[in-house]
Amino acid sequence: MLRGALRAWLTGRSNGSKGMRGSRSVRHCSAPAFPAAKITALQAMAFWRRHFEENGVTEPDHSSQYITAHILGAKTIESIEQHKLTEFLSKEKTEQMWKLSTRRLSRMPVQYVIEEWDFRDLTLKMRPPVFIPRPETEELVELVLTDLQMNLAAEAQQTCLEVGCGTGAVSLSLLKSLPQLKAVALDQSQDAVHLTRENAFRLRLQDRLQVYHIDVIKDADTVVSLCSPVSALVSNPPYLFSEDMVSLEPEILRFEDHAALDGGKDGLKVITQILALAPQILSNHGRVYLEVDPRHPPLIQRWVKTNVEGLRYMGTQQDITGRPRFCILQKEKSTRDHKPDLY
Repeated sequence: MLRGALRAWLTGRSNGSKGMRGSRSVRHCSAPAFPAAKITALQAMAFWRRHFEENGVTEPDHSSQYITAHILGAKTIESIEQHKLTEFLSKEKTEQMWKLSTRRLSRMPVQYVIEEWDFRDLTLKMRPPVFIPRPETEELVELVLTDLQMNLAAEAQQTCLEVGCGTGAVSLSLLKSLPQLKAVALDQSQDAVHLTRENAFRLRLQDRLQVYHIDVIKDADTVVSLCSPVSALVSNPPYLFSEDMVSLEPEILRFEDHAALDGGKDGLKVITQILALAPQILSNHGRVYLEVDPRHPPLIQRWVKTNVEGLRYMGTQQDITGRPRFCILQKEKSTRDHKPDLY
């Protein structure tokens, strides 16, 4: 079982949004007492699964399994030999199980609890409040990779710009898959910038990645001067409608950076800024790849046609569930002197 088992928990696929929805109420509960006698990994896992379930914690099975696997030095329960699961835990590992499970009891996401998560073929460090990459974003990377791999055959060197890098998942995945590629990553959060740099060093990809603490809305001129020209501009921007923020589950609402989620009244605040700057940043025929709310593609297509010269809407791609999730646009001609009206 891959870590994608928590896909629905992470993404709220049933409503097509970046987060998960449900009741915001959180039961205030204390951690159970530390066991007086020795306990096996299986017993500890079953104990905490019941405790999570009784206290309304989302995905109690997967939560207890991932925490147990983590303290045993594995990624999944299925990868652990049965005899290790039936051995008594040391006092240190039991304490670790209680410590991490108590964090999960507070509704902290599992990714933050175990401080790492897999994204495609990478294992990334995770730390609140930096946005946790969702499964759909792996699909976004595949779209970009497909195009860049074809273009790299014709061009010796290409550069990709990521707006809103978070953990660095997108840029680092692209860099690992394409040794010729260089990338620039931006985020308005200093926490995200630090974590992207940390993940880049851990993966030994830092030499091909530049990371900047820049707000694409407040520092538009700096973005253009630092980052152009690039062959691809990719972003999983904040795209939730502001009114949808109130219905997010506690795991998201209490722990993740709201600035990485809330896209304004219509979810387009950051998206339209990216698109307005794109003609000044992209090389000719360079492309923009966006992950968006399923309601956004027709709105984006109309807005670009009215407001941005030289940027053509190429099409919409669906995610694995069939929802219109990704928008692709292409620069048609040189418009570096054009100053579009911002949304």
